[in-house]
Amino acid sequence: MMTASISFLFAQSQELPTTKVRDLNGKQVSFNEIFEKGKYTLVSFWATWCGPCKMEIKNIKTKLADWQKQVDFNFVTVSIDDARATAMVKTYAKSQGWTFPTYVDPNSDLKRSLNFQSVPFAMIVDPTGKIVYQHTGYEEGGERTF
Repeated sequence: MMTASISFLFAQSQELPTTKVRDLNGKQVSFNEIFEKGKYTLVSFWATWCGPCKMEIKNIKTKLADWQKQVDFNFVTVSIDDARATAMVKTYAKSQGWTFPTYVDPNSDLKRSLNFQSVPFAMIVDPTGKIVYQHTGYEEGGERTF
């Protein structure tokens, strides 16, 4: 069964878009440049108004240190809040003690580039920069599927 899953993941891999996002200090960067080459990255797309999104990130944050002892990977979040809510994104991330990179996609350009409709939306990017897993939605405990 595991072989079939891996085949599916790699069969579905796709290139990262070059769409611009902003870090929490306002610096613009191409999405495909935020990834550390040679390392897997889990990306969680969220919004300040999305309860399931915040729960998913909270649960990932709780498990992150243990997971990273087993597998060396990065974790990044991208908010799809509009430009008016960007300050709330920064405040929320700080209030939650987030130490991982957080970006904003205030005009939903990246969301359109990746062609997903709603959050929470998560993806795994492999060490070569290809998207190898995507998932929409979140239920308590769903972070264990990563």
